[in-house]
Amino acid sequence: MNRTLPLRRPALALLAGAIALTAALLGAPPARAQAWPAKPVRLIVPYPPGGPTDIVARVVGQKLADQIKQPVVVENRPGAGGNIGAEATAKAAPDGYTLLVATTAHAINMTLFSKPGYSTQKDFAPVSLLTRGPLVLVTAPATPAGSVAELIALAKAKPGQVSFASSGNGQSTHLAAELFNSMAGTRMTHVPYKGSAPALTDVMGGQATVMFDTMLSAMPFVRDGRLKALAITGAARSPAAPDIPTVAQAGLPGYEATAWNALLAPAGTPPAVIGTLSSALKTVLEQDDVRAKFATQGFAAEWTSPAATGQFLGREIDKWGKVVKASGATID
Repeated sequence: MNRTLPLRRPALALLAGAIALTAALLGAPPARAQAWPAKPVRLIVPYPPGGPTDIVARVVGQKLADQIKQPVVVENRPGAGGNIGAEATAKAAPDGYTLLVATTAHAINMTLFSKPGYSTQKDFAPVSLLTRGPLVLVTAPATPAGSVAELIALAKAKPGQVSFASSGNGQSTHLAAELFNSMAGTRMTHVPYKGSAPALTDVMGGQATVMFDTMLSAMPFVRDGRLKALAITGAARSPAAPDIPTVAQAGLPGYEATAWNALLAPAGTPPAVIGTLSSALKTVLEQDDVRAKFATQGFAAEWTSPAATGQFLGREIDKWGKVVKASGATID
């Protein structure tokens, strides 16, 4: 007759534990992904500190942190006309923790550079516009040209000797001047810098003749007399400086150029994260103090849906692509 040998107590304990663990696992709900955001968010600014994009990023970043209840850290990654920071962001994990503060340059660079290292449309998920506004054409007070018409005459009288500074190859500050050259029939020489701050410094010092810069960074120097403003590049005068004529009014009919900032995430970022960011930005950009901060410098705070932002980027890439090709400007 077969007899079943009794299990020893340690074996019984192990068996009971295994059964309990199996039951727990079978009955447990599936693990849930950690809600975004669970840690600090990086805003990549592809330009040096102190420039217009950096200013926008820091204002928006501080307010965004209040909305998402996590720190938002601005990280400056300048170089290659905004391409270094953009490429780094495009290659970052698409988890919502690394974002790009893009500019008009990231539309321009799609045509200007043969190998920018990324595609603004394919490698990013649009979130929203942040700001939009005209540039302002500035020069040192000692420059003999006191108007757009006089600048055109000076540039034609001294072809190649009148120079224009920019915040970098491919920036709106570069292409706005190339558009000016094309329409006015002038040959001003391009002097690129790594950001608006050093470029404006050299314009004030006379090392470069003029600059088309954002009102956000240039107007404080106009107000304190270290620069003089010849015109703004919008279709109409700016409420922030109603006494300054447009380029079209001041001697070059039909001219218009605007600059913008937008927030982009790496392609593949979960739609839920994009939606949360979009909603938070809408709240931020509708705050009176944020709108007032940008308005005094000539920028309008502007929220757009992710879909509308994507459509806007497509139009800008097409528009500036035509300007680049017409100017003959290329960077390899």
